[in-house]
Amino acid sequence: MILYNVTINIHESVHDQWMLWMQEKHINDVLSTGKFSSARMVKVLVEEEMGGTTYSIQYTTDSKETLQRYYDEDAPRLREEGQKLFGDKMLAFRTELELISEH
Repeated sequence: MILYNVTINIHESVHDQWMLWMQEKHINDVLSTGKFSSARMVKVLVEEEMGGTTYSIQYTTDSKETLQRYYDEDAPRLREEGQKLFGDKMLAFRTELELISEH
């Protein structure tokens, strides 16, 4: 199992608008690509020097190949929407994780 982790720091001035967009639209749009089986959104409990609030959204997929198909077929369009809406008020970085075990 592969976890596609997107960590986002969002500026206070657009926080509420962003949260609504994430929970009511964006996460559902990513899941509706059919390439992920689930998503989890968590708040990062470390205060950033730059300010803002940081969240991690973790999408679960079956393989690196499926994740690559997401990058090729869907990611540019979905990332562009967030960039248009929030611009430099949203800073994102992405990490790929492989699940080794759950206890």
